Amino acid sequence: MKVIGRVEKADFPEWKLLKLDAKIDTGAYTSSLHCHHIELNEEKKEVTFLLLDPSHPEYHNRSFRSPVWSVKSIRSSNGLSEERIIIKTGIQFHGTTRTIELSLTDRSGMRYPILLGRKFLKNRYIVDVSRTYTIQES
Repeated sequence: MKVIGRVEKADFPEWKLLKLDAKIDTGAYTSSLHCHHIELNEEKKEVTFLLLDPSHPEYHNRSFRSPVWSVKSIRSSNGLSEERIIIKTGIQFHGTTRTIELSLTDRSGMRYPILLGRKFLKNRYIVDVSRTYTIQES
């Protein structure tokens, strides 16, 4: 298994988003992505959304569309459960390209736009909380 730090960089090639900060969170099961203006089209089973905040350097004010993988009840860090839309997309992380499930949520109050949870990390990475950005160290 590869050793990673508590914060790393991740790329989302399908959306042409590179080197986004991702918080590694072994306390979270599901990974999540900050977005807003989330609109579910139940008839088409797809969702449209805007990624990141206007103040983020990678913000492009363009709408993204994705098939809905599922809708799940997820407990947030404040202990409250909410229904979230789950999508799948490709992620380039630590030299590997994989598919990731992401819950779409407003993380505007959080420091990092991406949270990588246990489902993504399991059996692939060991987290050294004393380190950050280990990918650049390799």
